[in-house]
Amino acid sequence: MPHPALRPLLLACTALACLAAPPRTLRVDYGHTGDAASERFGVDRVVLEPLPWPGDPAKAVDASNLGKYCFEVTDKATGKLLYSRGFASIYGEWETTDEAKAASRSFGESLRFPRPDAPVRITVKKRDERNAFKAVWAFDLDPADPLIEQAPAPEAGALIALQKAGEPAEKVDLLILGDGYTAAERGKFEAQARKVMEFLFAQPPFKEHRKDFNVWAICPASKESGISRPSTGVHRRTPLGTTYDAFGSERYVLTFDNRAWRDIAAQAPYEFVEILTNSETYGGGGIHNLYSTASAGNSTIGYLFVHEFGHHFAGLADEYYTSDVAITNSPSRPEPWEPNATADPKNPKWKALLTPGVPLPTPWKKDAFEAHSHDYQKERRAIRAANKPESDMDALFAREKVFETDLLGTDAHSGKVGAFEGANYEAKGYFRSQEDCLMFTRNDAGFCAACRAAIEKVIRQYAK
Repeated sequence: MPHPALRPLLLACTALACLAAPPRTLRVDYGHTGDAASERFGVDRVVLEPLPWPGDPAKAVDASNLGKYCFEVTDKATGKLLYSRGFASIYGEWETTDEAKAASRSFGESLRFPRPDAPVRITVKKRDERNAFKAVWAFDLDPADPLIEQAPAPEAGALIALQKAGEPAEKVDLLILGDGYTAAERGKFEAQARKVMEFLFAQPPFKEHRKDFNVWAICPASKESGISRPSTGVHRRTPLGTTYDAFGSERYVLTFDNRAWRDIAAQAPYEFVEILTNSETYGGGGIHNLYSTASAGNSTIGYLFVHEFGHHFAGLADEYYTSDVAITNSPSRPEPWEPNATADPKNPKWKALLTPGVPLPTPWKKDAFEAHSHDYQKERRAIRAANKPESDMDALFAREKVFETDLLGTDAHSGKVGAFEGANYEAKGYFRSQEDCLMFTRNDAGFCAACRAAIEKVIRQYAK
């Protein structure tokens, strides 16, 4: 028993500790419905997640200016801004596809934030044609509402701490989820998760900031090994619902089961999520502040994991433009919100990083690259159409890497920072910061200057 004179002090310390404890995590699951011309929103459920909020309370307001959308949580009584985050979404991509011009679809999405002490107003905003955020949906939420879901989440297996560098509030918390792994394959998942973690931290600027990350892993057991690939007649019901052929693209891997993966992810502290799929066929995806995916058994997993994580983590645009994609850009070429692509080569976002004396736009071996790349894409499509083994695709990737490394690495402005035309799925009208980049090719060039700067900015947003 403590000495009577110490009891008031101990009680005071206990009270202070309670006051300092982080709030729980609150999540709003909602439906996002519409087509190319209009969109609508509706609350599905509100969930009180089991763990405390993992973020730094001093960095509750987003300073990144990233995302096609953003949301704000304000105190209903005072109007004070409590929390905000920019994000992109599956719907935000889908509305740019040809399908959205003829049909309406609905997608599940979520907003996560620290549980407030009093009623709040939540506002979702979307960028207009001038890139300014405009409100598109708002609703009120009372954190004391008895209908908020508080039941335990489905069993997902033990949480694996792949790397713990500090308390969640002081670090970037990355969660790696496994999908399509049976209970007997859990060891396989853990080995692959550790492998991709090392790939990530071998790549600058993640390499220099390794101590700023916690890395967690969860692998819910699947009844069958592997994930869905509908274009080849393969269908699986996996815990996370990942599938190839998203938006009709054979290599695009997404999950459309928002409820399922969110309930599993809630059992770990996280800000960013990577889903590893138990598959070998090349495929992945990445959406800013949603998740990224990668086929763990593919021979290019080192590139694939980091490339897709770049989309998710820092909102990086694809810089390639000769591959088949489902997304359609506006012919007016508006300035993209992504930090590594611009429509203004004379005044790019990365102008502080420009190499002195480099001409803008910056000339490069564009014609030679495109001629070779178009032939390569024809061969790639033929391999998939014939359903040839993945080793044939691996061999094609290897040959392409040799050619591109030589072409892009021996040009007049190789390694310099300028404004190189060809980016964001477009041969003309959009520009990237360097001739080669991890967001442009599968070569060993690493991230370009614009990408590195964007990644470091996001790390500073989450880590102390």
